[in-house]
Amino acid sequence: MTSRPDTTKLGPDLEISRILTGLWQIADIEKDGTPVDLDAAAGHLADYAAAGFTTFDMADHYGNAELVAGRLLARHGEGEGRPLAFTKWCPEPGPMTEEVVRAGVQERLDRLGVACVDLLQFHWWTFEHPGWLDALKHLAKLREEGLIREIGVTNFDAGHLRVALAENLPIVSNQVSFSVVDRRAAGALTTLCQERGVRLLAYGTLCGGFLSERWLGKPEPTEIADWSRMKYKRFIDTAGGWQAFQGLLSALDHIAKKRGVSLSNVATRWVLETPSVAGVIIGARVGESEHRADNLRLFGFALDDEDRARLESAFGAMQPIPGDCGDEYRRPPFLTASGDLSHHLDQIPSVYMPEPVPGRPNRWRLSSGSIWEPLAGFSRAMRIGDRVLVSGTTATHGADHCVAPGDAEAQTTYILDKIAAALTAFGGSMEDVVRTRVYLQDVGAWEGPSRAHGRVFGEIRPANTMLAVGDLIGGYEVEIEVEAVLDPQ
Repeated sequence: MTSRPDTTKLGPDLEISRILTGLWQIADIEKDGTPVDLDAAAGHLADYAAAGFTTFDMADHYGNAELVAGRLLARHGEGEGRPLAFTKWCPEPGPMTEEVVRAGVQERLDRLGVACVDLLQFHWWTFEHPGWLDALKHLAKLREEGLIREIGVTNFDAGHLRVALAENLPIVSNQVSFSVVDRRAAGALTTLCQERGVRLLAYGTLCGGFLSERWLGKPEPTEIADWSRMKYKRFIDTAGGWQAFQGLLSALDHIAKKRGVSLSNVATRWVLETPSVAGVIIGARVGESEHRADNLRLFGFALDDEDRARLESAFGAMQPIPGDCGDEYRRPPFLTASGDLSHHLDQIPSVYMPEPVPGRPNRWRLSSGSIWEPLAGFSRAMRIGDRVLVSGTTATHGADHCVAPGDAEAQTTYILDKIAAALTAFGGSMEDVVRTRVYLQDVGAWEGPSRAHGRVFGEIRPANTMLAVGDLIGGYEVEIEVEAVLDPQ
C-alpha cells in the first residue's frame, strides 16, 4: 500500500490529490438545524491533509463546509503545502451582470477567508437561460484579476461544455457524476475532454456508500435516512434495480478478492483509470467515519483485461442512466437527493415574455429585444391557437455576439436552447416540436449539427429538413426554425 495518494495537475500549476475529500455531507449532518463545530471539523480535515488528502471539494450550499475549510486554511497560511479548497457557485438563473458574479465570488472568498479561490466551479440550472455564458465570461475576468486561480464547471454535458470551450473560456475541469453505475461520462464527454485538455472530477463514485461489501448479498433497503443514499438509490433503481446492482457488486467483489483490496477500491479504480479523469471525490462525514487507509490502496493496483471484461459483463445486465451528464438536475428522471425538481425549474423566470397580437385574440408573439425584429417586421416566435412557429434562429448572444464562430455543432446546441426558451414562454417544450428546418452555411459541416439535433430530438423524432444554403446573414454556420403543436389546454 502506498503511503500517500497520487497527484495530478489541473491547468498549468494546480497540483491536486487524485482523491478529493468531499464535504457535501456536512449539509446532511446539519440538516436538523444544528451546525457542526467549525474548529473541531477543521481538525478532522487537518488529519486528512496530513495524510496527503490535501484537496477539499465543497459548494455554496453545502451547509457550513466553506467555513470549516476556511478554518483549516487559516491554520496553514499561504505557504507551500497549503491544502486546496475547491468550491462551487450555483446561482439562480437570471441576468449575470459583472456585479452579480463578483458578489458571488466575493462571498466564496469571505467564507473561505482567502484572497483567491483555488478552483471556482460554476453550476447552471437551465441552459434555456443564456446568462451562463455571461457568468463564465465575468469569471474569466475575475481570474485575470487574481481572485480565482482556475475555473471549472459542474454538471455540464458534452454539448454545452463544447460551447464554452468554443468561446475560448479558460475551463480546466468539469465535475460530474461518474461511477460503475453511472457511466455516462465515459462517452462523448470523455472524448471532448481528451481533445480539449479538460479534466473530469468525478463524484458519486461510491454511490453514497452503496458500492461496498456492506450491501453485497443484502436485501434492498426500504428506509434510507441520509440524503446521499436517497440520491444514489434512485440511480441504482434507474440502472436496472437491486438485482442488477447485486450482480455488479458480485463482479466487483470477485476482482477485489483477487487483488486483495476492497470492493470500493475496485469501483473507484475503474473511474480513476478513465483517461479524462483527474480525480474522484469521496465524501467524508467529518468526525463520524473515515476511510483514508482503505483509499490509499487505490494506488497500489491496476485493473487488467480480465477485470474489465468481468465488469463489462455486469454492465450488460444493467440499464444506462438516461440522457447526458447533468440531465438529472434539469429533466426527468430527476435523480437527486430531493427527487423531482420540476417545481424548482418551473419557478425560474422565462427568458421571453409573450404579448397578445393587437386585434387578434387567438394570437400571441414574443420578441428577443433584437433591433432586427421591429426593423424587419417579424417576431422571435408566434403562437396561433395550439400552434407555435419559431423564426429562423442563429447563435446570437445578446445584441450581436456570434457564439462559437466556426463551430457548427456548438452553434446548433446554443440555437436549440434559444428555441426551447421560446417554446417554454408559450407553455410548451421541445417535446411539442413537429418539424425542424436546419440551414447550413457549409454542407460539409452536416455531422456536428446532426449530432446536436439528435441529442435534443432523438426520442421526439420530428419531421426534419436540412439544407445547405450558402452564406447566412451575419456569417453564421447554422440557422434553425421549428414548428410545434401544443396539447390543447
